[in-house]
Amino acid sequence: MATTQIDTVTTGADKAKLAAVGLLVVAAIAGFYLLGKQGLLVQWAVLLVGLAAAVAVFLTSEWGRQFAGFARDATKEVKKVVWPTRKETLQMTGYVFAFVVLMALFLWFTDKTLEWVLYDLILGWRK
Repeated sequence: MATTQIDTVTTGADKAKLAAVGLLVVAAIAGFYLLGKQGLLVQWAVLLVGLAAAVAVFLTSEWGRQFAGFARDATKEVKKVVWPTRKETLQMTGYVFAFVVLMALFLWFTDKTLEWVLYDLILGWRK
């Protein structure tokens, strides 16, 4: 029998940290709008400092540590990818465009053929 693992916030400290993250984000956004008369530089400084503080608090929580580990693993996997060369990319792009043009011509021809058969031959509307 297979069991599924459900990730939940289990400790009170983690719950408090996530609540603090939410409050910091709301405070940063509110500060951005409330300090509109102070100038654009002050607005953006308050927003960026508040969001940076929220990220710092998030990274100290269990979910934040798991996210950081996931990000490290994802970066390692992306480095393993063999990316196509410029020539291969241009060739494949050319094939896609050629296919699209051929498909458009095929659908146009099919549409005009069905239009001719239905309207001219069967219904006789264009005579």
